[in-house]
Amino acid sequence: MHSYLRPVAAIILSTTAMSASAAPLEAGAALPAITAKDQDGKEVKLAEAGAKGYTLVYFYPKADTPGCTKQACSLRDSYAQLTDKKVTVFGVSVDGAADQKAFKEKYKLPFTLLADPDTKVLDAFGVPHDSGKAKRQAFLFKDGKLVWKDLEASTDQQAADVLKELEKEG
Repeated sequence: MHSYLRPVAAIILSTTAMSASAAPLEAGAALPAITAKDQDGKEVKLAEAGAKGYTLVYFYPKADTPGCTKQACSLRDSYAQLTDKKVTVFGVSVDGAADQKAFKEKYKLPFTLLADPDTKVLDAFGVPHDSGKAKRQAFLFKDGKLVWKDLEASTDQQAADVLKELEKEG
Protein backbone atom coordinates (compact mmCIF):
# COMPACT_ATOMS: atom_id res chain seq x y z
CA MET A 1 0.00 0.00 0.00
CA HIS A 2 1.32 3.44 -0.86
CA SER A 3 2.21 5.52 2.19
CA TYR A 4 -0.24 8.28 1.22
CA LEU A 5 -3.11 5.75 1.37
CA ARG A 6 -2.42 4.59 4.93
CA PRO A 7 -4.21 7.53 6.65
CA VAL A 8 -7.24 6.98 4.40
CA ALA A 9 -7.28 3.26 5.20
CA ALA A 10 -7.03 4.03 8.93
CA ILE A 11 -10.05 6.36 8.71
CA ILE A 12 -12.08 3.78 6.81
CA LEU A 13 -11.21 1.04 9.29
CA SER A 14 -12.02 3.18 12.36
CA THR A 15 -15.34 4.29 10.85
CA THR A 16 -16.22 0.70 10.03
CA ALA A 17 -15.31 -0.43 13.55
CA MET A 18 -17.55 2.20 15.11
CA SER A 19 -20.53 1.38 12.89
CA ALA A 20 -20.06 -2.37 13.26
CA SER A 21 -21.92 -2.50 16.58
CA ALA A 22 -25.49 -3.78 16.61
CA ALA A 23 -28.31 -1.46 15.59
CA PRO A 24 -29.90 0.54 18.43
CA LEU A 25 -32.91 -1.01 20.11
CA GLU A 26 -36.29 -0.33 18.52
CA ALA A 27 -39.54 0.70 20.22
CA GLY A 28 -41.05 -2.20 22.13
CA ALA A 29 -37.71 -4.00 22.54
CA ALA A 30 -37.08 -5.67 25.87
CA LEU A 31 -34.57 -4.21 28.30
CA PRO A 32 -31.47 -6.32 27.57
CA ALA A 33 -30.89 -9.16 30.02
CA ILE A 34 -27.34 -8.11 30.77
CA THR A 35 -25.43 -7.98 34.03
CA ALA A 36 -22.94 -5.22 34.82
CA LYS A 37 -21.04 -4.03 37.88
CA ASP A 38 -22.02 -0.79 39.51
CA GLN A 39 -19.71 1.84 40.98
CA ASP A 40 -19.31 -0.31 44.11
CA GLY A 41 -18.48 -3.51 42.21
CA LYS A 42 -21.92 -5.03 42.87
CA GLU A 43 -23.67 -6.87 40.05
CA VAL A 44 -26.79 -5.29 38.58
CA LYS A 45 -29.13 -7.36 36.42
CA LEU A 46 -30.67 -4.70 34.20
CA ALA A 47 -33.70 -6.66 32.99
CA GLU A 48 -34.65 -7.51 36.59
CA ALA A 49 -33.98 -3.98 37.85
CA GLY A 50 -36.15 -2.49 35.10
CA ALA A 51 -38.98 -5.02 35.05
CA LYS A 52 -41.48 -2.63 36.72
CA GLY A 53 -42.00 1.08 36.27
CA TYR A 54 -39.78 3.35 34.20
CA THR A 55 -36.06 2.77 33.73
CA LEU A 56 -33.74 5.26 32.07
CA VAL A 57 -30.43 3.88 30.84
CA TYR A 58 -28.20 6.66 29.56
CA PHE A 59 -24.77 6.32 28.01
CA TYR A 60 -21.95 8.85 28.19
CA PRO A 61 -18.41 8.93 26.78
CA LYS A 62 -16.25 9.38 29.90
CA ALA A 63 -16.78 10.06 33.59
CA ASP A 64 -15.84 13.49 34.93
CA THR A 65 -15.49 15.23 31.58
CA PRO A 66 -17.37 18.51 30.89
CA GLY A 67 -20.24 17.22 28.71
CA CYS A 68 -20.72 14.05 30.71
CA THR A 69 -20.77 16.01 33.94
CA LYS A 70 -23.46 18.33 32.54
CA GLN A 71 -25.53 15.34 31.47
CA ALA A 72 -25.21 13.60 34.86
CA CYS A 73 -25.87 16.80 36.82
CA SER A 74 -28.96 17.49 34.67
CA LEU A 75 -30.36 14.16 35.84
CA ARG A 76 -29.16 14.75 39.41
CA ASP A 77 -30.83 18.17 39.57
CA SER A 78 -34.14 16.74 38.31
CA TYR A 79 -33.88 13.50 40.26
CA ALA A 80 -36.82 14.32 42.57
CA GLN A 81 -39.07 14.88 39.54
CA LEU A 82 -37.83 11.67 37.94
CA THR A 83 -38.39 9.59 41.06
CA ASP A 84 -41.85 11.16 41.51
CA LYS A 85 -42.61 9.58 38.11
CA LYS A 86 -41.12 6.27 39.33
CA VAL A 87 -38.03 6.43 37.10
CA THR A 88 -34.95 4.39 38.01
CA VAL A 89 -31.80 5.85 36.44
CA PHE A 90 -28.65 4.04 35.33
CA GLY A 91 -25.66 5.79 33.79
CA VAL A 92 -23.25 3.71 31.70
CA SER A 93 -19.76 4.34 30.34
CA VAL A 94 -16.67 2.27 29.61
CA ASP A 95 -15.01 3.62 32.76
CA GLY A 96 -14.11 1.13 35.48
CA ALA A 97 -15.95 0.91 38.80
CA ALA A 98 -13.40 3.07 40.65
CA ASP A 99 -13.76 5.93 38.14
CA GLN A 100 -17.55 5.62 38.27
CA LYS A 101 -17.47 5.74 42.08
CA ALA A 102 -15.25 8.84 42.10
CA PHE A 103 -17.56 10.54 39.55
CA LYS A 104 -20.67 9.65 41.56
CA GLU A 105 -19.16 10.92 44.82
CA LYS A 106 -17.64 14.11 43.37
CA TYR A 107 -20.97 15.27 41.90
CA LYS A 108 -23.25 13.62 44.49
CA LEU A 109 -25.09 11.64 41.84
CA PRO A 110 -28.10 9.89 43.44
CA PHE A 111 -28.37 7.11 40.84
CA THR A 112 -26.39 4.01 39.90
CA LEU A 113 -23.47 4.17 37.49
CA LEU A 114 -22.51 1.02 35.63
CA ALA A 115 -18.95 0.20 34.64
CA ASP A 116 -18.72 -1.28 31.14
CA PRO A 117 -15.02 -1.56 30.24
CA ASP A 118 -15.67 -4.62 28.06
CA THR A 119 -18.56 -2.81 26.22
CA LYS A 120 -21.04 -5.66 26.77
CA VAL A 121 -23.77 -3.25 27.87
CA LEU A 122 -23.08 -0.82 25.02
CA ASP A 123 -23.20 -3.66 22.51
CA ALA A 124 -26.46 -5.04 23.97
CA PHE A 125 -28.09 -1.62 23.43
CA GLY A 126 -26.45 -1.05 20.04
CA VAL A 127 -24.62 2.04 21.30
CA PRO A 128 -21.69 2.96 19.02
CA HIS A 129 -18.29 3.23 20.68
CA ASP A 130 -14.83 4.06 19.48
CA SER A 131 -11.50 5.01 21.02
CA GLY A 132 -12.65 3.81 24.42
CA LYS A 133 -15.72 6.06 24.54
CA ALA A 134 -19.45 5.46 24.14
CA LYS A 135 -21.69 7.68 22.03
CA ARG A 136 -24.03 9.77 24.17
CA GLN A 137 -27.48 8.11 23.98
CA ALA A 138 -30.46 7.47 26.26
CA PHE A 139 -33.15 4.78 26.42
CA LEU A 140 -36.38 4.88 28.45
CA PHE A 141 -38.19 1.66 29.28
CA LYS A 142 -41.62 1.12 30.83
CA ASP A 143 -42.15 -2.23 32.50
CA GLY A 144 -39.10 -3.58 30.68
CA LYS A 145 -40.11 -2.42 27.16
CA LEU A 146 -38.48 0.43 25.24
CA VAL A 147 -40.81 3.42 24.89
CA TRP A 148 -38.34 6.16 23.89
CA LYS A 149 -34.78 6.54 22.72
CA ASP A 150 -32.57 9.56 22.22
CA LEU A 151 -29.73 8.72 19.86
CA GLU A 152 -28.34 12.27 19.96
CA ALA A 153 -28.68 12.76 23.71
CA SER A 154 -28.22 16.20 25.16
CA THR A 155 -25.83 17.17 27.89
CA ASP A 156 -27.49 19.80 30.08
CA GLN A 157 -31.00 19.07 28.73
CA GLN A 158 -31.04 15.30 29.28
CA ALA A 159 -33.45 15.41 32.23
CA ALA A 160 -35.76 17.92 30.48
CA ASP A 161 -35.89 15.65 27.42
CA VAL A 162 -36.81 12.63 29.55
CA LEU A 163 -39.42 14.55 31.55
CA LYS A 164 -40.97 15.85 28.32
CA GLU A 165 -41.29 12.28 27.06
CA LEU A 166 -42.79 11.14 30.38
CA GLU A 167 -45.47 13.84 30.02
CA LYS A 168 -46.40 12.34 26.63
CA GLU A 169 -46.54 8.88 28.21
CA GLY A 170 -49.13 10.19 30.64
